[in-house]
Amino acid sequence: MTVYLLRRFGFLVISFAIAMVVLFLLLRVLPGDPANALLSVNATQQQIDAARAQVGSDLPLTAQFVDWFGGVLSLDLGSSFISSLPVGPEIAARMNVTIPLTLLSFGLALLIALPAGFIAAVRADRWYGILLSGFSQLGIAVPVFWVGMLLVNVFAVNLRWLPSGGFPRDDWADPGAALTSLALPVITIALVMSASLTRYIRSATLDVIGSDYLRSARAQGASFSGAFWRHGLRNGSVPVVAILGIELATTFLGAVVVESVFTLPGLGSMLLTAVQQHDYPNIQGILLVSTLLVLVIGFLADVAQRLIDPRLRASISGNGIR
Repeated sequence: MTVYLLRRFGFLVISFAIAMVVLFLLLRVLPGDPANALLSVNATQQQIDAARAQVGSDLPLTAQFVDWFGGVLSLDLGSSFISSLPVGPEIAARMNVTIPLTLLSFGLALLIALPAGFIAAVRADRWYGILLSGFSQLGIAVPVFWVGMLLVNVFAVNLRWLPSGGFPRDDWADPGAALTSLALPVITIALVMSASLTRYIRSATLDVIGSDYLRSARAQGASFSGAFWRHGLRNGSVPVVAILGIELATTFLGAVVVESVFTLPGLGSMLLTAVQQHDYPNIQGILLVSTLLVLVIGFLADVAQRLIDPRLRASISGNGIR
């Protein structure tokens, strides 16, 4: 297992390094100069040259990348072209909204999807099992921002039960107010995310129900519930854990989008403002941190999958097929 962890961690580092190069190059191939964020329409050539020197766009690409890469290694993501504030602390402050929104949404989606997916599989021949399966299929096709606007119209505009957007100025000093502000965004993401999770859990449960080992346990006198929880739960959870890592990363990316709908001061609004202002350091910092989080989530999901499944541990130690 130690060898696998080292190998997998090395792959994580290489993936992150490649992501850094790709992000850097993609921003540089876009039309326009980052110095334009500091210039007015009638800027003189002298002002343009000064702005380019200030942001470093007058340097060769290799020099720009080495400078940025060195800053990342020292945990310095640079400073905003517009506000001159350090990018790292600003991202950390925005994470106080994005991370709780992601985790709460993912937790609620799991609470919905686990029983829904199990019932949809075990009672696939009943009307409510078919209904759950149909709703989950419909939920996959519904855009998350449309669900958000619909919930705002119902619970904020008509019923006035919850705020339509915004976040307390004092952040989490008042947890009740903060959670109230996140209620509609959390429900929005959870409803959409639970639809796809329900499909995966239903599929994994159906595989367990149709497996030979479950039929053998039933033939030996075990009840369905006893055989399922003793023999089927671990086997069924292996593919689900892999999917959960992907879905958690998707939830994080979805949270960044939903923040714009509900005007939350998270990474989403910061990224949107940075794109509008051509603020390269902010754009690079947000995309880099987001990429790192997605890679770490995938790494943890792979490790958890191998801890659950002894067959994968055997393959790692060389006792099985690699």
